Amino acid sequence: MEYDLDSGAHSTFSLHYHLILTTKYRRGVLTEERTQFIREVISGFTDNYGVELTNLDGKDDHVHILFRAKPTTDLVKFINTVKGATARRIRNEYADVLKTDLWGDSFWNDSYCLISTGQVSLDVLHQYVENQRE
Repeated sequence: MEYDLDSGAHSTFSLHYHLILTTKYRRGVLTEERTQFIREVISGFTDNYGVELTNLDGKDDHVHILFRAKPTTDLVKFINTVKGATARRIRNEYADVLKTDLWGDSFWNDSYCLISTGQVSLDVLHQYVENQRE
C-alpha cells in the first residue's frame, strides 16, 4: 500500500482531519452556491496555517471540511479562523437572505467536530524507513 507522506526538516508525517461545522440552530441556510463561497473563503488563508484543503461538501445545515495539516499547525486557531472568517463573509454577502433564518452575529454553532482520519500502520513505517534510505 502506498501512502502520500509529507515531510518537514526533521519529520515525515501524514495528518488528515475531518472538520464538521453546523449552522446555528441547525438552520438549513446552506446552498450549493454558499458552500462554494465558504470553500473560496477558506482557500484564501489555508497557506497561512500550513493547511491544504482537500475537500469541502455539505448539506443545508452543515459542512464537512477535509484537510491536511502540518504537525506545527495550531488546529484551534485554524478552526476559529475558519468559523470567524466564513461567518463574517457569508453574512455580509447574503445578509438579506439570511436575516429571517439567523439573527444577531451568529452563523455557526459554538461547537464543532474534529476527527483525525489518518492511521499509522506497519506499511507507513516501512515506507518511512525506505524513504530515509534514499
